[in-house]
Amino acid sequence: HDVRLVVYGHGTGEELSGLPIHRSAPLPFVKRTKAGPSLAKPLLDAMLARTLRRVCITHAIDAVSAHNYEGLLVALMVQRRPIVYHAHNAMQDELPAYFGGAEWARHFGSWLDCALPRRADVCVVPHARLKAYLIECGCRGANIVVIPPSIDAIGSTRLARVDAPGVLYTGNLDPYQNLSLLAAAMESVRKTQPDARLTIVSADPLEGSPFAGADWVDHVAAADREVLRGALGEDVVVVCPRVSWSGFPMKLLNAMSAGQAIVCCAASAHPLTHDLDGMIVDDTNPHSLAAAIIRMRADAVLRARLGKAARASFERNHGAKPFASRLNEVYRAAASA
Repeated sequence: HDVRLVVYGHGTGEELSGLPIHRSAPLPFVKRTKAGPSLAKPLLDAMLARTLRRVCITHAIDAVSAHNYEGLLVALMVQRRPIVYHAHNAMQDELPAYFGGAEWARHFGSWLDCALPRRADVCVVPHARLKAYLIECGCRGANIVVIPPSIDAIGSTRLARVDAPGVLYTGNLDPYQNLSLLAAAMESVRKTQPDARLTIVSADPLEGSPFAGADWVDHVAAADREVLRGALGEDVVVVCPRVSWSGFPMKLLNAMSAGQAIVCCAASAHPLTHDLDGMIVDDTNPHSLAAAIIRMRADAVLRARLGKAARASFERNHGAKPFASRLNEVYRAAASA
């Protein structure tokens, strides 16, 4: 296949994919890369659509792979068919997080979910719950394919176990990550285990987050893969407090591939089974999350058992070859329809 990436005119990090990259024209006053709405997004999307249209014509593109809502919106603006929409979330679930949980944002998100995904030729979703939701929104079930996501394995299962492991959170600090729950849980943990510390590996600053000013937080202000590999190469308790149900936290796959013990809220625990390859807790109760962290920190045997099982689940369900094979089938079918 001739695969080409059509992306915004600005970004961060090195371009390591080896694929041809087509960037839209940059806007000198726009540098933001965080998820969520912004005043510049409509203009950025219009410029991206212009670039996509040019690439489709110049290179005789057979199918457009549209990632997330803006990718789908841009593809629909260009109207090149077929469109394979990779649904990473539902707007009814995620959009309110950027507006303080406002009800109008939930209603607008529901309208988007009913109006846009059905216009794609194929929807690829990471789990069955999102498929069921999109069917409720009017998408044809036959046009939705569930493919659990995959990543390159990041680490080893042979961790040197310690008596007092740290607690680790990786990823962005956006509102939908529900970090206030983790902050409250850690306050509770430290009443029982005063030595407990939380390490946050994120390119986002702590200012404005629930962890700003906490003396029990270590912030690793980086997001590259080697830093993440180092953090996941130690005996830690990985925590995912996210309760946004529609997405798929890739941080879980990183931790699973590294053979780490994971504590996760139920809404986002799609690849995990409670007490088999992770510890799943109530979505809204910081004491439940704290109790699981305390138990994990105190029990090296439990961490080893869950970490080993998590690595096995990753290899069984999220391997790169099966994932690529299923995607290949989707694109061949779409291009020949």
